[in-house]
Amino acid sequence: MDKVALTSQLKATIREHMGVAVREMHAAADAAREGADAKTKREDARMSLEYGALASGQRRRVQRGKSMLAALDKFTPGRIRRDGKVRVGSIVEIEDEDGYGKTFFLAPAGAGVELTGPGGDGLLIVVTPNSPVGKAVIGCEVGDDIDVTVEGKTHSWEITWVD
Repeated sequence: MDKVALTSQLKATIREHMGVAVREMHAAADAAREGADAKTKREDARMSLEYGALASGQRRRVQRGKSMLAALDKFTPGRIRRDGKVRVGSIVEIEDEDGYGKTFFLAPAGAGVELTGPGGDGLLIVVTPNSPVGKAVIGCEVGDDIDVTVEGKTHSWEITWVD
């Protein structure tokens, strides 16, 4: 699978999310400043504060996006190592005991973003090394079992494929 293309797709998705955040930030900032006169502004002070907080939240979202892009700009996903162990840049498939599988791309940033495989071939979820699943799989190889606790529930999976 073309990991460079996946990384490019991830960057494009993050840029798209940042664009939405910038538009929402400006809209919220404009709404916070609206008000025809001093009396209206006093009456709408609570609403103005809420819009101001929303604008600040969107600004933080844009900053997180910039940080993610900076991390991805330094990232070059490589080929699988000879030892076959999972590392940042690996594509990993896991299955539970019922045969239900998930495929993810272990990247330095972009957790939770859904990527489309080449030619629309399946979905991959981005997982970071700091996530519970990322921590569990780093250093593992095909055939290893992992247990991950998410929201108080333990999930058991087997690593069935690594690229």
